[in-house]
Amino acid sequence: MQATAKGEEVGLLEQYEQVRAYTETLCEPLEIEDYIPQPSVDVSPTKWNIAHTTWFFEEMILKKYVPDHPEFDPQFGFLFNSYYNSLGKRTARDRRGDLSRPTVKHVFEYRHHVDARMRELLSAPLAAEIEELIILGINHEQQHQELLVTDLKFTFSQNPIHPVYRNDFHPEETPDGAEGGWIKVPAGVYEIGYAGDGFHFDNELARHQVLLNELEISDRLVANADWIEFIEAGCYRDPLLWHSEGWDWVQREQITGPLYWMSDKNGYKHYTLAGLRELPPDAPVCHVSWYEAAAFAEWKGMRLPTEFEWESASPNLAWGSRWEWTSSAYLPYPGFRKPEGAVGEYNGKFMVNQMVLRGASVATPAGHSRPTYRNFFHPHLRWQFTGLRLAR
Repeated sequence: MQATAKGEEVGLLEQYEQVRAYTETLCEPLEIEDYIPQPSVDVSPTKWNIAHTTWFFEEMILKKYVPDHPEFDPQFGFLFNSYYNSLGKRTARDRRGDLSRPTVKHVFEYRHHVDARMRELLSAPLAAEIEELIILGINHEQQHQELLVTDLKFTFSQNPIHPVYRNDFHPEETPDGAEGGWIKVPAGVYEIGYAGDGFHFDNELARHQVLLNELEISDRLVANADWIEFIEAGCYRDPLLWHSEGWDWVQREQITGPLYWMSDKNGYKHYTLAGLRELPPDAPVCHVSWYEAAAFAEWKGMRLPTEFEWESASPNLAWGSRWEWTSSAYLPYPGFRKPEGAVGEYNGKFMVNQMVLRGASVATPAGHSRPTYRNFFHPHLRWQFTGLRLAR
């Protein structure tokens, strides 16, 4: 059984169907032309996202555990594998948007074919190993639901006419409601990592102790108004605030503000999936890189919290509207072990050259967040709903 965002208990079949249906709900405002473009290697076309999540269920579960499963199309294993090297060759990551075929219609037929077979499988008793993989696949799809939204926003943002996905879709404009005070975290030994019987990713294990010095952490996220001050103080032109790689990135990419921000004599605007809108000063800043977050903290004479400080303080924080950058490199916890087989490629092999984010964002599906969740990205990336809070 699995608890929903409302605390209701639902069976695995119902959970599967709810999550699969929500992906298609996200697609409802789209036109056929919206499914294919890929303007950056870091974003995937909507068509690829909805096919890849289906591929996971067919490749990892149906083909492995259902002997008579009729594979939908033998070419789809190559087309929609993401980074599972142990499962064979795959489409180049930066070429996913070049593929006009298979068509969007054919990809939806693929989804419905796999869904029918999964319903049959889920209607009978399951071995624990299969059930665990299905739960992983459901959570994997929820990750791609967030990616579908953020990838689509980046793709739409490249269009000079500022397309509207949905007129009411601007969740990033809500203030976080915190008072702007500081929360003290006493010095001591804290337990870090997942504990319990619910779902968790392997990188949240193994639970271990850390020693923290006393600190204070802001009860609110850095806001757009704070970031305007940062810009207008000339901080994007001051090399003393930036890490060396961050300064190189600012110069090379000619960065002058957060992704999707625009300014003119009338002030600041930002692109949202509801189109181009006035920038709300009280909303938390988003779409900033780790380099920018670290430079802002330096300007303030403060710092980003470590992921361990963040997790220890999380019961007293109003978190969930932005993925929050931390100062922690993405590394394995003591005692971490990668699972056997292809599932072992899910998290462990990325534990180098990336930074940890904690919390969730306004694009994270309901029920897909917890204080121990470890998100991770390279420090220059900012197409997710990323923000920050300060520590001192």
